[in-house]
Amino acid sequence: MEVALLPQQIQRPQGLSREYSTNKIKLIRGGREYFDLLIKLIDEARESIHLQTYIYDDDETGKEVGERLTHAARRGVKVYLLVDGYASQSLSAPFVHTIQDAGINFRFFEPVFRSKYFYFGRRLHHKIFVSDTKYALVGGINISNRYNDRSGEPPWLDFALYVEGAIARELCVLCYKTWRGFPRKMELTPCELTTPRIDTSPGEDRLVRMRRNDWVRRKNEISSTYLEMLRNARRTITILCSYFLPGHEIRNQLIKAAQKGVKIRIIMSGRSDVGIVKPAERFIYNDLLENNIEIYEYQKTILHGKIMVCDSQCMTIGSYNVNNISAYASIELNLDVYHAGFASEINNLLNNIAEKDCIQITKEWLQKKQTTFERLIEWGSYELIRFLFYLFTFYFKQQP
Repeated sequence: MEVALLPQQIQRPQGLSREYSTNKIKLIRGGREYFDLLIKLIDEARESIHLQTYIYDDDETGKEVGERLTHAARRGVKVYLLVDGYASQSLSAPFVHTIQDAGINFRFFEPVFRSKYFYFGRRLHHKIFVSDTKYALVGGINISNRYNDRSGEPPWLDFALYVEGAIARELCVLCYKTWRGFPRKMELTPCELTTPRIDTSPGEDRLVRMRRNDWVRRKNEISSTYLEMLRNARRTITILCSYFLPGHEIRNQLIKAAQKGVKIRIIMSGRSDVGIVKPAERFIYNDLLENNIEIYEYQKTILHGKIMVCDSQCMTIGSYNVNNISAYASIELNLDVYHAGFASEINNLLNNIAEKDCIQITKEWLQKKQTTFERLIEWGSYELIRFLFYLFTFYFKQQP
């Protein structure tokens, strides 16, 4: 894939961070669109591949991706596969041995303690693919049939951002450092020693920056992006998010933004793969509705995407869920995009999803659906999740 970058610079709005670089981008929807592109990038890789993900299942989708990675390794591409040691512990030994025998560098990202039923320590929650220091995919899509069009049911609703340009090299550096465990004496990575191929094909560049949350590395950048967008919003905020249980700070900023006249629309899943989450989310609906925040529940399948758009000017997308686990415990990765045209397109897409594939939750809807018993279940679910979040994040938040 030889799509060129133009050398010209985009005029940066006053005050915009220098962390942004110019890149070509495209929003990729989960399902075959995502996995077809992923396979294409693997097949065309010449030098290096990094794939780091939270869940890797050795089902049909995982085996297909594994076979393509194996072919890449056998033709001389350096392939690195890093998966979370808890969420991907169901990977079979034969699958792991097969890819390692083919020359793939594979390892689990290990928590402090884990078993089949218990986990303590940070999780590798980001989902990233980088090839040849030039092409990358960042989003919320894991390697599993659930995110693909294979099971006879529509895939979970999710998205990734495809990027070409300088940000891909930054992502490659991050992958190498994560793979190596962030060694203190690692001055230059192979990505930084490689000169990306550049040609002169036309196209419009967009401003993109990498954002991370990782309590060990003292990174809380994605949470800061959400807070900055909420504080600076003037007209609209649109959020698509699974597991939407905002902490105190983000919840307060949501309400403050709504009170100053910002139209806020939140799209959540109508059903969750984690049973306790949906009633816990519904417990906070009344508070949101009282502040004129619109709520939509996606109906077609499980919603797993994580996107926020502010004023149709800027957006963020990645692995970050709006809850305290993403804020304080997991390793998360997002990309922020500053480009009015692109952000407007994404905002229109999210609005279309809300209007065509969701039901709007209103006060009247809640009054009809919520019995006293259901309200009690929602309260109990919310308090239990809040306690668990506190239990698993208290230590992390106390670190200097």
